[in-house]
Amino acid sequence: MSNILRIENLSTHFETARGTVKAVDGVDLQLNEGDTLGIAGESGCGKTVLALTVMRLIPRPPGRIVSGRILFEGQDLLGLSEEEMRRVRGKRISMIFQEPMTSLNPVFRVGDQVAETLRLHEGLSAAEAHGRAVEMLRMVGIPAPEARARDYPHQMSGGMRQRVMIAMALSCRPRLMLADEPTTALDVTIQAQILELIQELKREVGTSVILITHDLGVIAEAAQYAAVMYAGWVVEQGPVDAIFSAPLHPYTVGLMNSIPRIGKGHAQDGYLNVIPGTIPDLLELPSGCKFRDRCPRAMPVCAERKPELIAKAPGHSVRCWLHG
Repeated sequence: MSNILRIENLSTHFETARGTVKAVDGVDLQLNEGDTLGIAGESGCGKTVLALTVMRLIPRPPGRIVSGRILFEGQDLLGLSEEEMRRVRGKRISMIFQEPMTSLNPVFRVGDQVAETLRLHEGLSAAEAHGRAVEMLRMVGIPAPEARARDYPHQMSGGMRQRVMIAMALSCRPRLMLADEPTTALDVTIQAQILELIQELKREVGTSVILITHDLGVIAEAAQYAAVMYAGWVVEQGPVDAIFSAPLHPYTVGLMNSIPRIGKGHAQDGYLNVIPGTIPDLLELPSGCKFRDRCPRAMPVCAERKPELIAKAPGHSVRCWLHG
């Protein structure tokens, strides 16, 4: 299958009073047409910054894209002017942001916000855009869409607002959609509905998806490929089945072991496995491997040299000296 997105050696830094924060540090990723790539990791590992970098929404200052290429359908997004990128953003690439209440404008009706995207990118009249907006709200499962299109965001539940964000993101039938924690703060029933909705619309529209989450269960349910991030690095990536059945990086193993399970030695005994320590301060990173201070299998070489991402099986790569 052909790549719709290829990220090569991408780095995004932020300048602070204390120094330079390497939020995304030499990331390499690829996504095939029609697939879903799940990106997992603890809070602060760089997942959202990576998505904002792809969308060219990094605030400048303090942020800047230091190096790399973002090849979308063979075109380097980093080489586009701001005007050219505005034509791509929302039309060919869209994003569902983490918190819909802060992403939707509170003083405009939700139908008008969906219609605005259609008028801007599709050149529709106000009446045509409104009709399409109502159809999109119906497509994402909002009941009585004609009436709900006249609602303001605060009149909707969290699940409904998230559906509005999905309708907005898919209104122009984009080739690529980035979903940043689309099920955060929703109850488990609504989470399942939102994930099923994304999968169903992906099949109907043919959109490729990057799904950003800290929930490995979400990735197991919805993605074909997964990437695990830690302190700005991708430490492991590959097919979901391979990563879940045979994780290679000690951090990935720790994440898998920390999932609560019912059974002897697990949750019913009041015991949960944890990864010791915390993500390092990005201004005071350890030498060599960034994970070595928390790694149960650290070796002297881990403090001396930075590991590179190497392929261990078709499509399955890991950044670790245990496999170097």
